[in-house]
Amino acid sequence: MIADRLKARIREQGPLSIANFMTEALFDPVEGFYATKDPIGAGSDFITAPEISQMFGELVGVFVLQSWVDLGRPGQVHLIELGPGRGTMMSDILRTARALPGFLEAAQVTLIEASAALKSVQAQTLGPSGAQIGWADRLEAVAPGPSIIIGNEFLDCLPVRQAIRHRGQWHERMVTLGDEGEFVFALGPDLGPDSALIPERLRDLPDGQLAEFRPGDLQVVEALAKRFAKAPGRALFIDYGPALSEPGDTLQAIRAHAKVEVLDAPGTADLTARVDFESLARAAHQQGLQSHGPIGQGDFLARLGLEARAATLSQSAPEKRAQIARQVFRLTDSDQMGDLFKAIALQSPALPEPPAFSAD
Repeated sequence: MIADRLKARIREQGPLSIANFMTEALFDPVEGFYATKDPIGAGSDFITAPEISQMFGELVGVFVLQSWVDLGRPGQVHLIELGPGRGTMMSDILRTARALPGFLEAAQVTLIEASAALKSVQAQTLGPSGAQIGWADRLEAVAPGPSIIIGNEFLDCLPVRQAIRHRGQWHERMVTLGDEGEFVFALGPDLGPDSALIPERLRDLPDGQLAEFRPGDLQVVEALAKRFAKAPGRALFIDYGPALSEPGDTLQAIRAHAKVEVLDAPGTADLTARVDFESLARAAHQQGLQSHGPIGQGDFLARLGLEARAATLSQSAPEKRAQIARQVFRLTDSDQMGDLFKAIALQSPALPEPPAFSAD
């Protein structure tokens, strides 16, 4: 079991960073959370926006099509999804893409997926699309070329590190073993030079405050910058988190749609932490990319035509009118997903402003 291996590792090597704990719990190739099951859907551990309504993926498809136009309608374009779940959003995108002649012939679809279980589900979901679908373990493995990259609830699953301010210095928060051999949090060593990774807005917090920083996000931005330096591209991320860096512990574990203790039974629950959109945009600028947003998911979908799409679906299936209205509410209401979830676009400097990121 993952728990037994982690405990043995702690006994031999000392406390683990939270990022290392998350990596083992989520991505262990044999027993990790994503390797062992299909966690998405109403009867599983959590449900994502594409599973709530087809309208979500269809409107992301509108974003994708306009991005292809903004790229100059290249004869070959990589459509890449990071963490594609069950393949539901990509299926809705490809169905929408039929509306623009030439796109499906140009698109080379690649899914970046670590889970063998989910790859199987994605293959079944996307089989009827007729598109040529490929898989890769990481973005860097995809051949260069003009790219449109999307990631819905991808960044929040990347390992996060935490630090606590103690006697004027930042110390890493670690995972170690308690008196009865259980996993517990503990104050670790001074961060030293890694203190520079703490979001700029949070670096002077008083003693006792906790700050999170996300090295995985920085790696994604670096990969995007290298890719877009060779050929133009645009990336869209939709995830949950604040527009400006905030202090506090946002790490959570979800099992069967309920929050559980973060350190309980690693490998059996999804571990996520809020995305810091301010730090993400700053990292993009440092790498020479443009960033647009973040804007709330509700505004993003509304600007892409959610109301009109909902009306069309309601007219074609009047018996589903109430259901469609509930879906719109869940995706856009400020007390549901509308404000907590945000969209941000990172792109090559020469491209036009991406669709939905202007209020006009």
